[in-house]
Amino acid sequence: MSAVIETSGLGKRYRRKWALTDCSLSIPAGHVVGLVGPNGAGKTTLLNLAVGLLAPTAGTIEVLGGAPAAGRAELAAVGFLAQDSPVYAGLSIADHLKLGAHLNPSWDAELGLSRIGRLDLDLRQKAGTLSGGQRAQLALTLALGKRPELLLLDEPVASLDPLARREFLQDLMEATAEQDLSVVLSSHLIADLERVCDYLIVLVGSRVRVAGPVEDLLATHRLLSGPRRDPATLPDGLEVVSASHTDVQTTLLVRTVGSVLDPAWTVSELGLEDLVLAYMSQAAGRGDSRRHLEVQK
Repeated sequence: MSAVIETSGLGKRYRRKWALTDCSLSIPAGHVVGLVGPNGAGKTTLLNLAVGLLAPTAGTIEVLGGAPAAGRAELAAVGFLAQDSPVYAGLSIADHLKLGAHLNPSWDAELGLSRIGRLDLDLRQKAGTLSGGQRAQLALTLALGKRPELLLLDEPVASLDPLARREFLQDLMEATAEQDLSVVLSSHLIADLERVCDYLIVLVGSRVRVAGPVEDLLATHRLLSGPRRDPATLPDGLEVVSASHTDVQTTLLVRTVGSVLDPAWTVSELGLEDLVLAYMSQAAGRGDSRRHLEVQK
């Protein structure tokens, strides 16, 4: 299978407001995909459409080659971890594992028990007494225990402290390698995306602004600085993503498939943070989008 999620003109409207608009994507299998954007960009809506919790207003979406949540087989093939790592406060950890086994035909009981043991959690403990990091790990155990082909995570670590976030992401990467998973991870935390993701989707204002392998995106974007000039005078083959000017200098972030040979420009490579913020600034019409993302180390 070449794509785990395929959308064409996908849109979702709540009354008069479009939460997602004209979304056309083909997310390849075998990647850890970072889904990033400000609050209200459409990230949660896209994930909820992918798991069948919402129905599209416009366009189409296929997950693992079929309609989302079309039957037991489709439900079993997709693991989903919603925001705030929802678990049942009144149930014990053991009860959660029993529930996972009851609801999922391909449940891996050994995996579930081994993860709980490695995390040094007491099976008798109620989920409501767990820390935020422990609840996230329990929710991840339930998502992984069903042995899915595709794992969707909606900001699973946003409320965790740095150590709990790192432990969660390490466990996620180990599970991805062991189970040959495809993963879509929604997050505001660029540093986390840099650690674990090899494919990037930027959503702003309910639209996809850029998507592709992280390595390719970084290789085809450059930061140019030089004497002030009109970006419209640039040669063909340079797409201006963002531009800023002083009285004497122009700074541009451009997308190009070739080299920038004009000696008037100082050419610099850029990191994932600069790339994401540039597309967010371009789409939102703001000079600085840092207030929308937490760039935590």
